[in-house]
Amino acid sequence: MSRHHQQLATALDALDRAFASERPFPVIGCTYCYGDEDLAALSGPLDLISDGLLCAVAAEVPSHWDDFPRLYRRLTPRIIRSAVTGRLHVDENLIASRLVAAEWTTWDAPLAGALHDVWAAWWRATLHSRPGPVSVRQTLSLITVATGALRPWLDIWTATRTAAADAQLAHFIDDVLIEYEITELHMGFYDEYDASAELLSWLLTEMRTRADDPRLDEPYLRSHLRRGTDAMPEIGEG
Repeated sequence: MSRHHQQLATALDALDRAFASERPFPVIGCTYCYGDEDLAALSGPLDLISDGLLCAVAAEVPSHWDDFPRLYRRLTPRIIRSAVTGRLHVDENLIASRLVAAEWTTWDAPLAGALHDVWAAWWRATLHSRPGPVSVRQTLSLITVATGALRPWLDIWTATRTAAADAQLAHFIDDVLIEYEITELHMGFYDEYDASAELLSWLLTEMRTRADDPRLDEPYLRSHLRRGTDAMPEIGEG
């Protein structure tokens, strides 16, 4: 196991320990979608909840539960471990949107801190994998929407000058340039984060010399970047 993957494993174990204080509680939810056995399982030990039920709850709309934030918080270690290892079988964008709805950044500092440590370790491990169990685009989307910021993760990518990071860059470019999706690229299940301007500027300036893809030189993309730059307010304006 590489150093970065070991750091990710350590961060996931620390996440388990941090959330161990989240005790079981009587879960009340939609009885049309979840039977008594399901609600009883969700009210019991975390490790006895089946993978199928975990996936269902991870994707479920918040309105199905009397106390959605508490339930999602308690399930977070298993949801995140399964997502990171590619075993959750739920859209990563949806997980990010659910975490935002659960207001994870307002959780007690040890919980929120442990989760942020996972984001950082997962991103670095992703940039050192060719490929990982979750695509680089999906990983970037999840952590961007969850944290509400794209730039810190792009900065890490810029600073990671390895063959693996460049290979991931090639995969990412190939993904987002399908039908020029990069010019209207939103992240999150509900398109909460408009990533187009930040990503296009980053690709065409900071990362252009590391990307061997002639499609990045299309006049349409350059024109779109100029329009986006012209539309940005000057510092102190507004």
